[in-house]
Amino acid sequence: MKKAKSDSRSSAAKSKGAPKSVDEYLARVPEPANGTLQKVRAAIRSAVPSDATEVISYGMPAFKYKETLIWFAAFANHCSIFPTAAVIEQFKKELKGFATSKGTIKFPTNKPLPVSLVKKFAKARIAQIESKETR
Repeated sequence: MKKAKSDSRSSAAKSKGAPKSVDEYLARVPEPANGTLQKVRAAIRSAVPSDATEVISYGMPAFKYKETLIWFAAFANHCSIFPTAAVIEQFKKELKGFATSKGTIKFPTNKPLPVSLVKKFAKARIAQIESKETR
């Protein structure tokens, strides 16, 4: 049986097996994507509650607060953030100019999303989770 060729959608950090921590994941990501993801990580960290934790989920870095809030990752030719489809829909006007799909926002490896927008995604996800608990 032939082994499937890796495509450009595979994560840039998966080369040595699944990372066990966000720091390990980011250590495997080359520049300029590494610096870009570090900015995304810092923006999310500054917007989430202090008891939110960093985890690896689906092989990607993520923040968890009661449930997974938001994922981010580097790929061969771009970086992505995965704030859920509802958040993308909520901010679709502000995302003009970025490639989006149902639950994904893609951006160049050397150009992070605006920090203010990343913070809004994180806060919107927290609001979604909190509203589920009050139902």
